[in-house]
Amino acid sequence: MERTPTGDRRRRRQVLGGIGAVGITALAGCLEGSGMPAGSTDEEVDDDDAADVNDGPPTVERSIPEAYSIDRLNEESMSGGPGPDGIPSIDDPRFTAADDPPANLDGGDPVFGVEFDGEAKAYPQYILVWHEIVNDVVGDESVAVTYCPLTGTAQGFYRGASEFGVSGRLINSNLVMFDRGTDSWWPQMLPVGISGPHEGAYLEEFQVIWTTWDRWRDQYPETTVLTEETGHARDYGSDPYGEYNPPSGYYDNERTLFPPLASDDRFPRKEVVIGARNADGAMAVPKDALRERTVIEGTVDGTPYATVYDEALDTGYVYRNPDDTSVEPDGDTFLVDGETHAPDALPLDREIGFDAMWFAWYGYYPSTEVHE
Repeated sequence: MERTPTGDRRRRRQVLGGIGAVGITALAGCLEGSGMPAGSTDEEVDDDDAADVNDGPPTVERSIPEAYSIDRLNEESMSGGPGPDGIPSIDDPRFTAADDPPANLDGGDPVFGVEFDGEAKAYPQYILVWHEIVNDVVGDESVAVTYCPLTGTAQGFYRGASEFGVSGRLINSNLVMFDRGTDSWWPQMLPVGISGPHEGAYLEEFQVIWTTWDRWRDQYPETTVLTEETGHARDYGSDPYGEYNPPSGYYDNERTLFPPLASDDRFPRKEVVIGARNADGAMAVPKDALRERTVIEGTVDGTPYATVYDEALDTGYVYRNPDDTSVEPDGDTFLVDGETHAPDALPLDREIGFDAMWFAWYGYYPSTEVHE
């Protein structure tokens, strides 16, 4: 179970319908190829020079579906045009109050929301599309908020005293991160170390909410929001992949830059699902179906689960429900065994879930159960 944390931009280019795959591939930091992360060698390293795992991020023991060996994941990694840190993470983030947001931030634009111990922060998608990782502190927790444009995934990780950077590689079209403390490498959607001292270990995750600026600000009026003062010169008025408000370009077609690890045609490739995984297995809930039904129930390896819709934030929460307790919608709340609860506070074990494009989720978790 997780720790509980929970503008006009009309200048944007609408690419992938307008520029070639080579240009956008270079931007993503991946040119075709395969092999171990850049900089890794087969040479022996003196123990005195080896990174100490204590310098890296906190890790946890996990049991989640593993469809691929670490060797296979390394074979599937696509080597980078830009090397490590060629896409710069934001390491000194600056924030502003909700009533003074960045000029390019419209109310309907996507933001990634995080809340710890009463401190709420919003990270605009149009800024993270250029950086993919923000190393930050929220509610006294040292965290990394990460985003992969090619898979539509926003995820959070505890980082300890270390920081995360963008490796310039992709697996399954998905961001591969590295931590600067140990130079271990981590695919975002499958946060297992694939090289370095943390090989085989799992990062500790927390919930990130994919929502819109208007929705987040309404629910968290005291929130702060990441500004464009990143220390890097970028055209923050332009999303190089397309547009989310309204959807266009890469975000609104069936094209992917690389073949997924596995394929399934039950849904369009870019359809958004809410995915969750644990020792029981993996599950995916189509977000449009959840919006319509508000509660979707199903099983994973025989264990019941309930996913509920939060209309205020346009998101969903996944709960493990081993006793098959009754969960029923009641306006914008839910009745659990007759008691009223907010969608993010059901008296069940909440799993960490996140939005993902269907092709990417299925690619990593081909044994996934689909609840709809």
